[in-house]
This record gives sequence, structure tokens and C-alpha cells, in this order.
Amino acid sequence: MGAGIHFFGIRHLSPAGAYYLREYLEEKKPKLVLIEGPSDLNDQIENMTRPETRPPIAILAYTSEAPVRTILYPFAEYSPEYQAIVWCREHKTDCRFMDLPSEAFLAIPYRDDIDEEEGEEGRQSVYQGLDRAAKEDGYDMFWERTLEHVDSTEGYRQGVYTFGAKLRKLTEGKESDWMETLVREACMRRQIRLAVREGFLPEEIVVVTGSYHVEGLKNWAEDAMSEEEFLALPRVEASHTLMPYSYYRLSTRAGYGAGNKAPAYYALLWEAFLYQEPLRASYSYLSRIAGYQRENGTPVSSAQTIEAVRLASSLAQLRGSKAPSLRDLRDAAVTLMGEGRFSAVNLAVADTEIGTTIGALPDGVSRTSIQEDFYRQLKEWKLEKYRDLTAQELALDLRENRNVISEKSAYLDLYRSFFLHRLRILKISFVDWQQVTQDNATWAERWIVRWTPEAEIELVEAALKGDTIAQAASFAMKERVETAQNMSGIASVIEDAFTCGMAEAVRYALTALQAIAVDAASLEELALTASRLSVVIQYGSIRRLDASPLIPILTQIFYRACLLLPGACVCDDNGSKGMQAAMEQLNKVDLAHDFLDHEAWLLALREIANRDDLNTKLSGYAAAILLERGEMDTEHLKLEVGRRLSKGIPADLGAGWFEGLAMKNRYALIARLSLWEHLDEYLNTLDDEEFKRALVFLRRAFADFSPAEKDSIAENLGEIWGFHAQQVSEAINREVSQEEQELLAGLDDFDFDI
Repeated sequence: MGAGIHFFGIRHLSPAGAYYLREYLEEKKPKLVLIEGPSDLNDQIENMTRPETRPPIAILAYTSEAPVRTILYPFAEYSPEYQAIVWCREHKTDCRFMDLPSEAFLAIPYRDDIDEEEGEEGRQSVYQGLDRAAKEDGYDMFWERTLEHVDSTEGYRQGVYTFGAKLRKLTEGKESDWMETLVREACMRRQIRLAVREGFLPEEIVVVTGSYHVEGLKNWAEDAMSEEEFLALPRVEASHTLMPYSYYRLSTRAGYGAGNKAPAYYALLWEAFLYQEPLRASYSYLSRIAGYQRENGTPVSSAQTIEAVRLASSLAQLRGSKAPSLRDLRDAAVTLMGEGRFSAVNLAVADTEIGTTIGALPDGVSRTSIQEDFYRQLKEWKLEKYRDLTAQELALDLRENRNVISEKSAYLDLYRSFFLHRLRILKISFVDWQQVTQDNATWAERWIVRWTPEAEIELVEAALKGDTIAQAASFAMKERVETAQNMSGIASVIEDAFTCGMAEAVRYALTALQAIAVDAASLEELALTASRLSVVIQYGSIRRLDASPLIPILTQIFYRACLLLPGACVCDDNGSKGMQAAMEQLNKVDLAHDFLDHEAWLLALREIANRDDLNTKLSGYAAAILLERGEMDTEHLKLEVGRRLSKGIPADLGAGWFEGLAMKNRYALIARLSLWEHLDEYLNTLDDEEFKRALVFLRRAFADFSPAEKDSIAENLGEIWGFHAQQVSEAINREVSQEEQELLAGLDDFDFDI
């Protein structure tokens, strides 16, 4: 294949490929190994093979300016490329990447501009055809059974070459990235030719590339990219870094297109190759399934595990394999350990097949600027002790500490809060904000902090948004503003910007909010936006930020909500849930700020409470708010109860109104004996069908009442009926009879004839 050059085709995550590639390198003893990968990433090879480095790891390249684009090259211990690099280090052999430079890769237009969907469909149809021909249930299973269990270097090499050549013949020219493939291969041929010109003999060079590309590289001497063409390639400014990675991120479940479904299982295959024990992966897989089940309370015997190994081997023989594949092993585990139910072993399967392994790098290796900023701030805000694998609680007091001299020390916890909230915005799993604080103190915060290598990965990925934590958080919030679909989405950014102490981000989001504030918006949207702005205005001072620019827009939004509220209450019971929440939010906003138009709010509530053409539950809820605020006296309530709970009002409307009324101020309602007298009189006027109709709503109204509240109601009813309160309470709280249960169950399907 190709004038003396030794080509070894691979799959990017192939234990057999990694093992047989090492054997091939031992046989050929090359002086140069060229590996598929961006040619400007060679500076990372040394760090990849340092003793402290533990795969999985990845090289990340990314553009320096927005819109940020990335390319990622992950390596597991069983990646053939990684083992080739390790072999070269062990044998002091020259090793280089040979693909397009990352700067050129990142300059390739987005494939959205091409017909990506059509190309992807074509590729998938080919793979599905291969699966059908092999009678397998997925590409991973087909590949494993066909190539991961071959028993010779040449068998693997020839099998992979044949597979790649046939796949290429079926798809060439049909895939959306075909032109990109041709450019890449021309560049790789150039690198091979340059190596020969340097003085390496062709037979001294081994080329490690994906099986698909072997056919495209073997004529390296005839058709390579010229120096002029190479220099003319479009490029963008880019940076790159080495980062720890994880098995989960290597898996196709995390969205990595070149991954496999079971990276931890493939690691077991790699161990089997290293120990030269073909069945070792089978024993390890099923033993780990059994161990996980036992640890989590499901007994699995040794006999079941042994029988599972035998069953997997039998299934492999039936399917023409020398050793069980993952499909055989999983089927055996489900049958023998899950009693035929995958759901019984699904967690054990995920743990065994995907795993939780996370890579590691030596301290200080390839840190991005954002990582440097992170570690600097850990030290500056005295948080270094929290960089620990054990979860720890961190309580903050945002108030000024007057017992210290410097401003930095006086507001240490506030600055810590800014830093932690910025990490939260970036979704760095190092921090977990516990929003519920003791006594709801606005100056208190509680966090759970725990360091993991996964957090390091997230931190590196955040470098795509900025060079510092603050820049990245600002970029993330601007992205949210630009993609926000409504006012409340932008208001949530304002709220987060305040918690992060980022005044510039507040101004940016506020400008965007003002731009859409004149647009039509639902009442729920206005209420949620007002609620978020209200929180910022109330607590902005504790964070030493000026919230006054928010006051005019909150005033405007609140007034619009007051005007729209009555009309929005024309809705059904499903719609009333959102409206009730909106009314509660608006009421809290009104109570929190003196600068709002209180009369407009009370006027809207009175209109809703008095009108008969609105949702009656909302009318009752408006009355409840007015009662709570002291804007409805006892006489007015008595008149309203008499009107709403009268013979002329349909039972569902009267009971719905009472349900709304009972959603607030329960103890105040319980204390009003006249209310219960009216309710008793109202129920006595209903016939059987009307009573059933009302009972549905009344059950719902009283569903959330506590036992103590029900006992208080019983006292009122006992006084009205002339019974002892204890007797009524026992009657209310007694066990429901079978006949009554059937009656209540039937209410769920009661025909309201509406």
C-alpha cells in the first residue's frame, strides 16, 4: 500500500487497534510515526505522555474570537493514536500529527451551509445496511464482533483496511463533508511527502489514520497539496489546550460523534489484550454487574454470575463469534441477573459500560487563561481549602465586617459570592447554590462546594467564552439575552447579573428589556418579569449595586399588568393556575415597593372580585388578597358570600369561588363564623346532583388544609349544628367507608354537562 509507506488503519476508540498497532510498530520499528490529528498540536505530545498524565484526556482547539468554534480530539488509554504516541516515547521515535492545522479546521464553513441533513442520512443508511448485512443491532456491535475479537495483527490490519475501503466506495462524493475530506487527505499526503524529503525512507514511516482514509492516502507521492495551496488555506486565530476528559464524555450518550456506547467496557477489552486472556473482559463485565447489584441491595449469587458467563459464551457461538460481544454479555446479564427485565439491571449496566473514570494531568500543564484566573481567585478569596474531593458547606454573610481594616476583608464574603455565582452561571459543577437560607435572610447564602476533575473539564470549556471568569460569565449572559424569547428570560439575566456583581451585564440586559417592553406580552410574562426585577431592587443594595435604573421599567410593567389583569381572568380552570400565580407575584411586588401605583392594583383586584363573568376561582382569590390587605371588611365579605353561595348560582361556580377564597388567609377565614354559616346554608339548598357538582370543587378547596385547620373548622360546624366540636372532628377525620370511596371515585368522571 503506497511505495513502501506502512499504513495502519484504525477506529479512533479501538482496543484491538491499539494493541495490534503496538505489535505492528514493534515489528516495523519505524523512525517516524505520522498520526491523524491537527499538525499544529504537536506541542501537546510531550505532556500527553508524562508519567502524571492519566487518560482519558483531550486536546481542545478553539477560535479566539466569537462566534466561538471548537474541535476536540479525545484519547482513552485504548485509543490507537495514544498508544502510538506512548510507543514512540518509549522507543525515542519521532512522532507527529499530520492533518490540517486546527486554525484551518476551524476556518471551514459551518456544515449548516451545506446539506448536512442529506449527507448524514446517506451515511446512516450505509451503516444501517452494514448492520443488516451483519445481522447486528448497531454499528458498535457490528464493529466489535467483526474486528475487536480478531486474533492477529495482520488480520486486524487487513480487516480494517477492507472495511474502510468498502465504506469509502459506498459513500464517496455523497457525504456533506466530502470536500473537506479531500482537502484533509491532500494535506496529509503533503505531510508524508515532506517527511520523505526530510530524509526519512518510506519504509521507515508508519502512518496511523482512520480506516476510511487509508485508501485516500496510499498515493501520497502523486497527488499531494502544494506548498502554495497549503499557505493559501483559510485560517482563523485559534488557541489549544490539553485537558482531562471522562468516559462519559467519550460515550455517544454525551453526543461525541466518534465515541462508542460503552467506553468503560472497551477498557475491559483493552485489559484482556494486555493480559492475553480473551475471556477476561467477559468475566470482568459480568462480575462488575453482579457487584453493583449487591452493593445496591439486589442479591446476585456466584452461581448466577457463572451461569451468565456460560450463557454469554453460548450466545456468542450461536452468532458465530469466538468470544462474547457486549450484546451477548448484556443479554446474559438481563436474563440471569435481571430476571429478563433490563430495567432491573439498567443502572449496573450504565456503571459497567460507561463508568465514571476521569482523566488527570500534571499540575500546571496547559492551563488556559481562564483556569489561571480561577486558581488566582481561589487563592485571593481564601477558597483553596475547598478544592477537595469531599463536599463541603460554605456559609456566606454578605454584610460588611466592621472588625477589619481593609475593604477587601470587610466584604470578603460578598466577593466570594460574586465569584461563586459567576461559576454557577458558567455551569461549573464545583459550586451548588442552596437557595433556601435560614430565616430567608437576604444577607446569607449557603453553598455546597466539591472539586472533581469534571469541574476542570467544564472550566476549560468555559475558555470558549472568555479569558477570565468574569468575561466568560458576561459572554454567557449576553448569549442568554440574545436568545431570550420573552421578557422574563431577560429579567432572569438581570437577576443573575446582580448576584454576580456585574453592573455592565445589568446595563446590557436592561437595554434589551426596554427594547421589548413595549411589545405585547401575556399577563403571566409581565408578572414573572416584575417579580424578578422586584427581587433585584429589594436586594441590590446588599450587593453594592445601583438598582435605581430598574425602577422606571418595573413601574411601567407593573402598571401594564394592572390594566391587563381583569381581562386575563376570562379563562378556564387550567388557565386559572397560571393566573393565580401571576396575581400572587404581582401582589408581592406591590407590597414591596412604595413607588408603584397601589390604587391601580387594588382597583384591578376589586374589579376581579366583583365581576361575575370571570373565572370564579380567580374572583375568590382576588377577594382573599383584598381581605389579607384589609381592603375588604366583614360586611362586604358577608354580602359577597351570600351572593356567590346562593341558590341561583350554579354549584360549580359557587364552590369554585370558595376554593379561590380559601387559598389565602385560612385562619382569618376560619375565625369568621358567618362564612361557615353561609356555606352550610348554601349546601343545604342543593339537590343531589348539584351537591355532587359542588363536592368536586369543595374537596379540592379543602385538600391542602392541615389537620389543625380542619379541627378549627369542625369547631365552627359544631357550633352551627349544635354538636360538640370533638364529635364533628371525629366525623370529618374518620376512615372513609367503601361506599363513600366509590362515590368519591365516581366524582372524577362526573358529567358536568358543560
